[in-house]
Amino acid sequence: MFSIATGLTIWCTEALTLAFTLFLAWRYDRQSPNYLMWSAGFAVGAIGFAMVAARGFIPNILSIEIGNAITLLGESAWIAGFRQMDKRKLQLTALLPPLIWTAGVCLPWVASNFTNRVALYDLSSAVGATLLVMVVLPHGEHREQSRIHLSFIFLTLACVNFVSALAIVIMGFSDEVAAICRAISALSSALMITLAIAFTGRLLMERSERRWHALSITDYLTGALNRRGLQDGFRQMTGDSADGSRKIAALLFDLDHFKSINDRHGHQAGDHVLSEFARIAKRFIPRDGIFGRMGGEEFIGFIVVDDQTEAEVIAELIRADFCRVPLLAGAALIPASVSGGIAILPIAEATWDNLVSAADRALYAAKKAGRNCTVVFGEEEAANATNSPPDPNGGELVPTLDDQIHALRRMGTLSRM
Repeated sequence: MFSIATGLTIWCTEALTLAFTLFLAWRYDRQSPNYLMWSAGFAVGAIGFAMVAARGFIPNILSIEIGNAITLLGESAWIAGFRQMDKRKLQLTALLPPLIWTAGVCLPWVASNFTNRVALYDLSSAVGATLLVMVVLPHGEHREQSRIHLSFIFLTLACVNFVSALAIVIMGFSDEVAAICRAISALSSALMITLAIAFTGRLLMERSERRWHALSITDYLTGALNRRGLQDGFRQMTGDSADGSRKIAALLFDLDHFKSINDRHGHQAGDHVLSEFARIAKRFIPRDGIFGRMGGEEFIGFIVVDDQTEAEVIAELIRADFCRVPLLAGAALIPASVSGGIAILPIAEATWDNLVSAADRALYAAKKAGRNCTVVFGEEEAANATNSPPDPNGGELVPTLDDQIHALRRMGTLSRM
């Protein structure tokens, strides 16, 4: 025969073990406060269970009203821990389980009746499990498979507690039967939480793997993709495109006279220039495009376009905006500009080697044209670029924004004459 004391003893032991394990995990990784919050949740839950189990040895107000409230406060800590894991703001709704219990147990017909208290506790616990379902459901960028399993476990726990509370109220169980229901609910909760911990560990492992993968494809200085990340992204762009008639453009940039910036202002100033260029460029790269650092002072972006003009506009916006941003090294202004090379090919024909090689030829032509400008290789030139030696006069010089504005003003003046 199950008893409340048996169920509470089993759950209290398990809760303390989990609390200690999670505390050690937090000691190892201080940047994950969710471990500490979960540890506190299990520790608080264990204290509450111990107080409930001590009924008859301590005053009822401690073992019943306060003990159960502390136990439900542990659920609130679990909810807060999952929100911290996702770096989401904590909400007062997490305190609903202990608040429902505290408000309900103040009613005379609940406080004086054991069966009603069991039903109230199960209802409060069901609310906490429902909140756990809501907080772990896949959302936004957090769509790990383990979340589905976790939400199912917490939903099952919510249903068990809710059905238990409903059955006690409707069926009018005696105190003995209510005690059995309470013990079964406690053991069910222990089992469900144990499974939840296992899937939470799996979720954290998936997230850790994703984080390490992100670090492996990211340039540590600028936060842009590194060469590996660029190649992975390029393969995805060319492989996932459903419209083979569209084109892919490579926008290759090289900071002008970057060595002299390092020599004159120091490497820290050079790092600042690199970071600022990456920040500016990423603002103009479309969402379905990718941008990263090839190495040194060379950056590249890949975008899917309908025509050559679209690629020219984006490259020129990046170049012009970078030239206009004041870059400071202490009190000194750093003169910085960038040259760009564009190559365009149909997505069906584009490979990493031929597109990057063509963009490199176009960048070479831009350097020879005097720097701080952009040269574009159209489809025909880009297709033949890998089979011909570099031509400093090749490609088409993209008019700068200032040139285009001047031309428009000139056309407006002539139209009024």
